Amino acid sequence: MEKQVSFDQISKLTKIDNLSRQDLIQRNSILEGELARVIKENYELRNLKITDAQLQLILQEQLGELRNTIYGSSSERYKKSDRPKEPAGPPKPRVKKPSERYPQLPVVERVITMDPVPSCVCCQSVMEDSGMTEDSEQLTVIPKKYEIILQKRKKYRCSKCHGDIQTSPAPARIIEGSSYSDEMIQDVALSKYCDLIPLERYAAMAARCGVMDIPPHSLIELTHQYADFVIRAYYGLKHKVVLARVLRADETPHKMLEGSETKSWFLWGFSTEKVCYLECHDTRSGDVASDVLMNSKCEVLVTDVYSGYGKAIKEVNKQRFEKKETLIKSGYCNAHARRYFFKARVNHPEAEFYLEQYHEIYKLNAQAKGKPPDQVLELRQSMKPYFKVMKDKALEDLVKYPEKNKFFKAMAYLINNYQGLTLFLEDAEVPIDNNAQERLLRSHVVGRKTWYGTHSERGAKTAAILFSLVESCKLNQVNPREYFEQLTKDLLQGKKAYTPDDFKKLSIPGPEGPV
Repeated sequence: MEKQVSFDQISKLTKIDNLSRQDLIQRNSILEGELARVIKENYELRNLKITDAQLQLILQEQLGELRNTIYGSSSERYKKSDRPKEPAGPPKPRVKKPSERYPQLPVVERVITMDPVPSCVCCQSVMEDSGMTEDSEQLTVIPKKYEIILQKRKKYRCSKCHGDIQTSPAPARIIEGSSYSDEMIQDVALSKYCDLIPLERYAAMAARCGVMDIPPHSLIELTHQYADFVIRAYYGLKHKVVLARVLRADETPHKMLEGSETKSWFLWGFSTEKVCYLECHDTRSGDVASDVLMNSKCEVLVTDVYSGYGKAIKEVNKQRFEKKETLIKSGYCNAHARRYFFKARVNHPEAEFYLEQYHEIYKLNAQAKGKPPDQVLELRQSMKPYFKVMKDKALEDLVKYPEKNKFFKAMAYLINNYQGLTLFLEDAEVPIDNNAQERLLRSHVVGRKTWYGTHSERGAKTAAILFSLVESCKLNQVNPREYFEQLTKDLLQGKKAYTPDDFKKLSIPGPEGPV
């Protein structure tokens, strides 16, 4: 027989002044049980013929209405989030929300508790877990960890005739039989040619992680063999460079420490908006540029005013003229022209005039960034008066200064190269300066101050190959480590090599995944 609660007891239960949360939950449970008993007795008094299942459904509906009346909102405004909740099932595992700042990183929860559990400052009762937390994020790092991979290739035998044993084939690797894994070979190569870490320092860093006595010369050999492994992607860069209509070119010294009679080598760079192609040679002769341009589709070569490029263009144009092909035009770097005035301003305040004109020119150039070609040309047309006024003033003032004067040289540079400096005004594809190409050589310049140079011609070739691919990744805003990791996997599977800009296209998600 169900235990009944008297009216006085119910009256006491409805008084909720100064009650704790636990007491309220207990009293609410008693009240709901009493309400269910009253509803059940009411139906029995009416002598209704009703099954237990129907009665249970009615009780649930009435209890739901009662809860909504007491605890629900009085507003009748409807929102999608206000739809009735589905019946509670088993508790679902808590989903770790990604970080708002670094959504690509995994989140590891660290729960901080109090031991012993504190007491309430009001009533001195022992407190309990409320289920709420105060959250904060911290970016952390896991130090590099080295492991040994013990590769076990299963052997199979014939249990019938015992005449044959077959071993599982070894998986394809960058260097067959090497004591270094593919992952470490990539890490070594990118540590040097992307992060600019000398391999002697790499070995010292590994020693601090517990891996002692890695010979740096063996790490250098890894970079050579890895460059040979990805050389097809490097050739892909050259193929795209020779097909480009507008090319940027520059060169920088490269020291050959040993292994060659010529100590002063040069790293030559040719680039487009998406591709950087580098070659290392023992000469600064224009023949290097001639070899690249001879079979190219280039129509404009953007450079500084170095005679080697002028010689190369003259040789190539001679052949193109005979074949009745489009001749190559020279586009010159306005950053160089401005730099001459900037250096002269120390002793010649009048150089400020030219700097002010260039300030307005570069301001208009910044506005043209990202716009369609017709709008770019429209903005560039408004630069013409600034160039004309600089040329007119330079022609007027040139006779006032001696030829060896810095300010004279700055004005003479502007006048003598005026056509190449203003070529970009008529062609939206031609850049205002050659700064983009010079930036592509910056890593090599920084690196050579760290490792001074290369010890062999093979090392120079390795530098050209790996720097080309790394700098092309940067041009396309591609993570070099992601590119080389995927390229290595695909080459090991016998797939075709691809350049960083191709990799970016492959990585763009489409409606059904990556294209």
